[in-house]
Amino acid sequence: MRIANALLDLLFPPKCPFCGRVQDAPDVCPACEETLPWTDEDQGLRRLRGGLLCAAPLWYEDAVRDAIRRFKFRGGVTAAGPLGEQIAQVAAERFSGGFDTVAWVPVSARRLRQRGYDQSLLLAEGACKLWGVEPERLLRKIRHNPAQSGLERAEDRWKNTQDVYVAAGDPAGRRILLVDDVCSTGSTLVSAAGVLLEAGAAEVVCVVAAFPRPEAENGGEKGKE
Repeated sequence: MRIANALLDLLFPPKCPFCGRVQDAPDVCPACEETLPWTDEDQGLRRLRGGLLCAAPLWYEDAVRDAIRRFKFRGGVTAAGPLGEQIAQVAAERFSGGFDTVAWVPVSARRLRQRGYDQSLLLAEGACKLWGVEPERLLRKIRHNPAQSGLERAEDRWKNTQDVYVAAGDPAGRRILLVDDVCSTGSTLVSAAGVLLEAGAAEVVCVVAAFPRPEAENGGEKGKE
């Protein structure tokens, strides 16, 4: 197994997901650690519709936007580990002691067939790896809706996420950390969290890899799909 891993590293060397620099592990390189657009203490936590709290470690711009788009749309799944680590860190800072299980906002079955993976599940797995636990499938997407990024009006984005998710597993009495990739208007997260709360979840808090800056949000939600 070690020989096989060494050959894989030789053929596909680990790289920083943001700048592509080859290094010992697929992690954030020291240069990007210094220059990435990290959210600060005041702006890294948002209160969404209905009071739902969401945290993010990064702004969705420049190298972060490019890395997330490669991850979502071009098979750059090695970014899931580093992004998951950042998600875990900000969740621990913002919500320490406030959740007892981790779930994710799933893509539709059609999108899963097209893409071959669910990016939010990979992020949740990356975060949970640091905690020695596994994410739980507590939601299922039952309708393939249009991509949020194609809708300009906030009300259209909100309507687009209604009646899309149903509860899976047993969220009753659980305090849930809900993971997604990007949150702009928050429509997707609010809809998914609402399903969990209606199914009896005690509390839901959310974490994503990145927020668009407030002045960049008029282009629509760059989250699911």
